[in-house]
Amino acid sequence: MAQTGTILTALSDGVWKLTLNRPDRMNAFVADMHLELRAALDRARTDDAVRAVLITGAGRGFCAGQDLGERDPHKGRADLGQTIGQFYNPLIRQIRALDKPVVCAVNGVAAGAGASIALACDIVLAAESARFIQAFSKLGLVPDAGGSWSLARLLGEARAKALALTAEPVSATQAADWGLIWKALPDAQLMPEAEALAARLAAGPTLGLGLTKRAIQAASINPLDTQLELELEFQRRAGQSDDYAEGVAAFLDKRAPQFKGR
Repeated sequence: MAQTGTILTALSDGVWKLTLNRPDRMNAFVADMHLELRAALDRARTDDAVRAVLITGAGRGFCAGQDLGERDPHKGRADLGQTIGQFYNPLIRQIRALDKPVVCAVNGVAAGAGASIALACDIVLAAESARFIQAFSKLGLVPDAGGSWSLARLLGEARAKALALTAEPVSATQAADWGLIWKALPDAQLMPEAEALAARLAAGPTLGLGLTKRAIQAASINPLDTQLELELEFQRRAGQSDDYAEGVAAFLDKRAPQFKGR
């Protein structure tokens, strides 16, 4: 495992594991952390050896969002719009646009933008001790980093508004029951299952998985006819891939496929 300041990175069997590493500050974000995480995700985009990404946090929390120590009003009022535009929005767009599966293992509290970042990932697992907190209203702020978008689409307007306005914590089990995340797990099982899931995805037909990710994300805004045409385009591309040929050949030969992501 390599450390690049505030992010721990490790590549194993095609899984690029990224660990938020400011445990003394509940992995709250500062500028350098944004830049290091985005650089690590950029490698995931360009490095063919990376076939899936796993994001988690060091210590007892996943991510507390923005480090408020950098936003002390006694030192002047920061332009939070600039912070969002320069750091958070590019990060969320990068996660959503990555044509490889992104698994998030929420090992503890995910608050504010930390919850938004987790929900931007493709598959979210959480330890049963974890909680999701829309902490913005406690500070007189609004959900950011895509939080208002994710909450409304995953939960509907009633629950999204209630969570955003009250900042009530949501347990991992409740989050799974509501469809906010995929699965809540006993704490000791979280990382083994998340790593196994990421490894399974990395060994899969990642070109097709990337197209599937894009298609499902587009479905939230596309009308049916547009989505049908998108499926046609993506299926044509997937059907011409080496992975599709290998998948069919393996099925006919009654053997395990060896996908290459192309």
